[in-house]
Amino acid sequence: MFRLPLFLLIGISLILAGCSSQPKNINNVCSIFDENYDWYEAAVDVQKKWGVPIHVTMAFIHQESKFVSDAQPPRTTFLWIFPGPRPSSAYGYAQALDETWDHYISSTKNYGADRDDFDDAVDFIGWYNFTSHKRNGISKWNAKHLYLAYHEGHGGYSRRTYNQKKWLLKVSDKVQRRASQYLRQYKTCKADLERGWFSRTFL
Repeated sequence: MFRLPLFLLIGISLILAGCSSQPKNINNVCSIFDENYDWYEAAVDVQKKWGVPIHVTMAFIHQESKFVSDAQPPRTTFLWIFPGPRPSSAYGYAQALDETWDHYISSTKNYGADRDDFDDAVDFIGWYNFTSHKRNGISKWNAKHLYLAYHEGHGGYSRRTYNQKKWLLKVSDKVQRRASQYLRQYKTCKADLERGWFSRTFL
């Protein structure tokens, strides 16, 4: 009977385990990447493709879904008991709306992309933030204002609609703090991550 080498079985198990559940410590980006090395590779790809730093992309995912692949807004209730419709079509890691996701697919030709696929979700965030940079002149390192544009849309951001939403300004500050925290953490594990999954796991 053919048997896979032990190191391959271990590697496959780690990959499947990492992709199937929320990371154990979502507040530490090094821990997240330790569990899900393919997520690190996806975030690096976004940085190379769209110029959006890893810590910003990961801070967005933390805020939007807490790294839950099929996250959705809670349903409204009818007569305080019966479940009603959800307040929006937001879904997945990036909480992308149906219409915005369709626009992303048509713009990038990333046909078959899924909102509950981490690689696709972070590419969506990279694309959206790159567009915010081009249309609204926001620095790709400015997590606060990128998030405001992400929430309000590019037109809404231009009209500064966020100034009428104190709660949103507080959330955007939280995203900025998370991005700064992730950046500090990432600096401590970047060299180790760059060694590659195989070297970190077996050498």
